[in-house]
Amino acid sequence: MTGGSRLVPLAAVLCLLEEQGARASELDCCGDTFREEIRLAKVLVAMSGGVDSSVAAQLLKEEGHEVIGAFLRLGDGGQAAEKSRACCTVEDAIDARRVADRLEIPFYSFNYAEQFRKIIDYFVDEYRDGRTPNPCARCNQWIKFDVFHDLARDLGAEFVATGHYARVLQADDGPRLARGLDIDKDQSYFLATVPYSVLKECLFPVGVLRKPEVRDIAGAAQLPVVHKAESQEICFVPANDYRRVIRKEAPESLQEGDIVDESGEKLGTHDGYAAYTVGQRRGLGIAATEPRYVVRTERETNRVVLGSRDALLETHFFISEMNWLQPEVPQLPLRCTVQIRHGGTPQPCTVQMGTFEGEELIEVDLDQPIFAIAAGQVAAIYDGDVVLGGGWIEKN
Repeated sequence: MTGGSRLVPLAAVLCLLEEQGARASELDCCGDTFREEIRLAKVLVAMSGGVDSSVAAQLLKEEGHEVIGAFLRLGDGGQAAEKSRACCTVEDAIDARRVADRLEIPFYSFNYAEQFRKIIDYFVDEYRDGRTPNPCARCNQWIKFDVFHDLARDLGAEFVATGHYARVLQADDGPRLARGLDIDKDQSYFLATVPYSVLKECLFPVGVLRKPEVRDIAGAAQLPVVHKAESQEICFVPANDYRRVIRKEAPESLQEGDIVDESGEKLGTHDGYAAYTVGQRRGLGIAATEPRYVVRTERETNRVVLGSRDALLETHFFISEMNWLQPEVPQLPLRCTVQIRHGGTPQPCTVQMGTFEGEELIEVDLDQPIFAIAAGQVAAIYDGDVVLGGGWIEKN
């Protein structure tokens, strides 16, 4: 794909916002991003079969771009059939094709279930190692965006568009990833580890809209998925029960062991340390006079360690595989905010280089303690709404 001239396919969306009475500040937040001359281009839209990606395709088609739709089959179809709110199902593929037919655009479906196996292995390995995985972010980083960009090149498309609630803002030295206008739906956190070379050639048409507006556009265009429920489950986890996946893939990590406090005193037994996550309070199966939380799980001893809420308040951690979403690495130390979980509140912090287990990593010092910082989760660094970068949480 080419990266010289830039595409801004959302003039019609901004007009819609103005017609619906959007506040001036909401339009201003886009800065000069949407003021460049619009250039029509060939765009590959990653169609999931949901309303967001369908509206992304509709907006681009309405703008006059040459739009191609593509669907990736990733998870196991048999597992997906057990779920009603998952993604990547056979039903999703059918819905995506129905939308493409409605929009009269070419549509392709690709099976990447074999390649997706590495995400399942990663998911199981992280729980087995006492960490908390983020398979959606890993899938974005390792599979989805790389695959769609390769497909775009093969199909002669210049850009890849998705239905993510995020924005691409234009700075003097290149594009920047930013939060979606609908803060409640913002998905920039899940994109923080996608390489900059890939993201700078992405479009997020619904990122300047709120969810009700997306539904309205789908209804006006008579898209067949206008009332479809959102997917809220991991595509390979039946009934949202990750323990079933671990039981199948790593049964040795679900053997009975001790639940102990931080001093080592036994409080009860568990059916497998990998079935617990840092910060968990419910389902511990013990009686206590005060709330107890999972502080850590131990693969070597097959123990689950509990403690008070205060034991999980921390001000310090590291970031591995740091992915800066700008042309140059910023000067460190750097004042910014950090988000450690989807939907979490960004917290003021200072980031600088540090050493963790003999390796140079990004070191994060928080102004105030955060509850339950989980190793293995994404840490996304922000400057206001702009994503500076992201990586994977490491801690002792």
